[in-house]
Amino acid sequence: MAKPALGRGLGALLGGTSPSAKPVLPPAAYPAITTVTAAPAVDDHERVQRVPLDRVQPCPFQPRKDFTQESLQELADSIKEQGIIQPLIVRKKGDRFELIAGERRWRAAQLASLTEVPVILREADDRQVLELALIENLQRENLNPIEEALGYSELIGAFQLRQEDVAVKVGKSRTVVANALRLLKLPSELQACVRDSRLSVGHAKVILGLSIPAEQQLAAERVLKEGLNVRQTEELVTRLQQPAVEVSAHGRNGNGTPVIRDLHVANVENKLRERLGTKVQLRYRAGKGALDIRFYSDDELERILQILGVSVD
Repeated sequence: MAKPALGRGLGALLGGTSPSAKPVLPPAAYPAITTVTAAPAVDDHERVQRVPLDRVQPCPFQPRKDFTQESLQELADSIKEQGIIQPLIVRKKGDRFELIAGERRWRAAQLASLTEVPVILREADDRQVLELALIENLQRENLNPIEEALGYSELIGAFQLRQEDVAVKVGKSRTVVANALRLLKLPSELQACVRDSRLSVGHAKVILGLSIPAEQQLAAERVLKEGLNVRQTEELVTRLQQPAVEVSAHGRNGNGTPVIRDLHVANVENKLRERLGTKVQLRYRAGKGALDIRFYSDDELERILQILGVSVD
């Protein structure tokens, strides 16, 4: 149930109405009774405050790293005309304020030469800040695939969470989180290609079928140079995988027949890799063969077994 999880996250961030609150009936429902109640006191932390811009600093846990100068300038121009409509969300850090949400507005405010910005103060520890910043950006689809993967990775590494825990917190499926994290296994040059959309996530997943970085780089170069789609990339990866099969110098097996890997087998392999979020090898010949599924920790084995519907008592 992704939507409720994300809704709770932003509710905590922005101080929204509790989802358990009961609807208020119209006055007509109580014709004989008139009740006057005092408005609840507003906590100082809930008020919009104006603070000096130079006392606000970025947060090291911000998952979003890329801010294009053109879009920032457009926002700065809008801020000059209309001001900042949505306050920044911050936490107190000594005598300064650290951003939880709104870094793009903060950067644009600097370009607009503002001296003060509106903020709402929140109390949050490092873990909550990372979770809320990640959730906010995921809901707004502000993160590129590599930033998203790095956000998941930081949650796992900094706070010793499992992939399952991260999936629950950000309202994603465990498979989505696992597949995102696989992107970080690409060489940094290829991660950069995914970050700036020269390679799609679909291309990247197929290229990850190659275990040797040099082969991954070669495949990516071919994709970019020849404009290959994902299906064509699958065929390319299959051809690059063929040398791993035991063949003679003439490309034939012991019986003298050519060894050609079935593209359908390779396609099934890629689908299994995507579904299980790990390396998979399918060996198939004339209705027989073997399926090799790799795992690298007890937690990962447990995750794969759960995906396959196998319970371990």
